[in-house]
Amino acid sequence: MEGTIRDKKDVMEAIKANNVKFVMLWFTDVLGQLKSLELLVDELEVAFEEGMGFDGSSIEGFARIEESDMLAFPDPSTFAILPWEYKGYKIARMFADIYLPDLTPYSGDSRYILKQNLKKAKEIGYTFYVGPELEFFIFKNNKQPEFLDEGGYFDYSLDIAENFRKEIILALEAMNIKVEYSHHEVAPSQHEIDLRYTEALQMADIVVTVKAIIKEIAKRNGIYATFMPKPVYGINGSGMHIHQSLFIGEQNAFFDPKDPFRISQTAKYYIEGLLRHIKEITIILNQWVNSYKRLVPGYEAPVNICWGHKNRSSLIRVPMYKPGKEKAVRIELRSPDPACNPYLAFACMLGAGLEGIKKQYPLREPIEKDVYLLSDEEKKALNIEYLPGSLIEAIEIAKKSDLLKKILGEKIFNFIIQNKKLEWDMYRVKITSFELERYLPIL
Repeated sequence: MEGTIRDKKDVMEAIKANNVKFVMLWFTDVLGQLKSLELLVDELEVAFEEGMGFDGSSIEGFARIEESDMLAFPDPSTFAILPWEYKGYKIARMFADIYLPDLTPYSGDSRYILKQNLKKAKEIGYTFYVGPELEFFIFKNNKQPEFLDEGGYFDYSLDIAENFRKEIILALEAMNIKVEYSHHEVAPSQHEIDLRYTEALQMADIVVTVKAIIKEIAKRNGIYATFMPKPVYGINGSGMHIHQSLFIGEQNAFFDPKDPFRISQTAKYYIEGLLRHIKEITIILNQWVNSYKRLVPGYEAPVNICWGHKNRSSLIRVPMYKPGKEKAVRIELRSPDPACNPYLAFACMLGAGLEGIKKQYPLREPIEKDVYLLSDEEKKALNIEYLPGSLIEAIEIAKKSDLLKKILGEKIFNFIIQNKKLEWDMYRVKITSFELERYLPIL
């Protein structure tokens, strides 16, 4: 359904043809948490013409009480019917763009921020494509991380987890969301779904949708799905590796047939832009205190700032070129986690990459060794730096970044810094079980 709808006329025809009774307008707060306004279809004409009013002061990062009136305008191109019904009626969703009462776009809307950054790319001829790999855990409940299986990487089993993934894929397929494949991940009860690459705004909407679908299907099966980056000590956390490329029309700007690895000078500038600015944007790609429990050595998470061809231990990997697959030439950034706000994450990756292209950063040498096995001295000799090791370190770096402020706009930039500082302060005064187990018996 999604992708065949162009305007409100198409939406209204699809509603009549499919017995849709309810339409949900979806958007996210600044932290990427899904919000929804539910309408009866009779109200949809008004929503298209006038927007649906709501109190923005109740949404994380949106507005103060004195400037709280907001309008949500549905984007008809995002219309899709959800894979479940209520009392025989179909339910649909559309993503909404947020406006102020004077009908100017709201600068605190993260979907708007991504649109603005995509517009900048378009002005210099580029379309930005991304293809995320979402990792997640499924547990028995949301109170304790109790495993449903003891499987490992690519393991096959006819259990609830295997059927759960099939149910997810069928639901996404019904919404015309393309899944390349799914599989069991390294840790017990950990799974991955890889999405077919598409344009970045559409993909950000898709990521929000996929997470909502996975959580809802888990709930309907009496289990719990989580995108928490590191829910269990001692095993791998969940990442969201993001494949990305720039196109000029139908041509992949990252492809060069004359290069030994088939990557263009544009791709090389882009890679160096990401590497040079990755510390500044890590607060967006890994926005939670818990994110930094995943970004530690020893659990496959990339903590070393380097790149390589086919090297899965590096921060950025350039997958092997397959003859005749010029459009598939891409880079893969491996540090983001699935608990990020995809609109802001995609905007930051694009902004950093374009900065590399604009300033023509010369690309550093690739690292083809297993970086996990290098000593600190060897990494220092190769000028390999580290990602921020904690949320407070990421905050301190982000505070000084003019590029991050330019990408996000002043409103969201200031909110992120303040919100994450508050989260860190709340975390650092908390007495943990580690401290009680380690210190109470001896101090």
